[in-house]
Amino acid sequence: MTIAPYVRILGRGPGRSRSLTREEAFEALTLVLNGEAAPEAIGAMLMLMRMKGEVPDEIAGFAEAARASLPALPAPALDWPSYAAGRTRGLPWFLLSARLVASAGYPVLMHGWNSHQSEHASVRHALPLVGIPVAETADAVAASLEHAGIAYMPLEAFSPRLLELLQLRTHLGLRSCINTVLRVLNPGGAAASVQGVFHPPYRELQQDAGALLGLPALTVIKGGGGEFERNPAKGVAGYGLRGGAAWEQGWPELIDETRRLNDGETDPARLVALWEGRLDDPFSEAIVVGTAALALDTLGVAGPERAARELWDGRTRALAA
Repeated sequence: MTIAPYVRILGRGPGRSRSLTREEAFEALTLVLNGEAAPEAIGAMLMLMRMKGEVPDEIAGFAEAARASLPALPAPALDWPSYAAGRTRGLPWFLLSARLVASAGYPVLMHGWNSHQSEHASVRHALPLVGIPVAETADAVAASLEHAGIAYMPLEAFSPRLLELLQLRTHLGLRSCINTVLRVLNPGGAAASVQGVFHPPYRELQQDAGALLGLPALTVIKGGGGEFERNPAKGVAGYGLRGGAAWEQGWPELIDETRRLNDGETDPARLVALWEGRLDDPFSEAIVVGTAALALDTLGVAGPERAARELWDGRTRALAA
């Protein structure tokens, strides 16, 4: 087998080429994941898709093929992908938001891979500090969700092949649709997902792909460095799904301050200090509480802003998972 027919569909030229159907996208990525595609053809397919622009049917078909290749995982309440490159972001305050949501009894499955992040400001470096277990097997995910209410599964643990495709960016010099596919992947089959983007047009793309995939609840925002993380000093536009139907909502700024998310701080110990009450930083606190409120809204919690504030004020300050 070969993916040449799908490359031909995409690359026939003006007036003759077209996007892949959902079924064709499923078939093409299945061949790729099964090792039945030449590296040159894979690169050609991904770059042709980039040049013409990704469409929801292609993303949904790729996501379905990717899911079919994954191990069975327990279903969390909330899916939280983390795949931003991280060139423009600061400390990963959103990890505390995820912990806050989990503390309310909503199991959270985070998954991801983050390139270009400095060692000490990286998501991976911060995870053990904030008490989020790294789970590399389905059994470990189940145990972490049961005991801690939250787990982070590295992409290389549940799909080394998808990581290889993601890392083609190093050779191609450009992102591909695999970045989008991983954000909508939802490997645990949660009924709700929160997703960040760096480029605003991808909000609608991920919204439409989520609808095709039958996701009931979704919130997509332009977040810090491309992560699902709210800047409290700016208004935010949310796109996604509620009850499986397209939904949009805007929220005003939370704090009157001009500080940027990437404020130059790189010490992840600040996350621990904020959670434990040893750091007085209203801006960072607003990031955590505001981001948690958007996640709670996605989960259907009434009065999510008030609920997030109550969770923060009443949190258990020990960070052991």
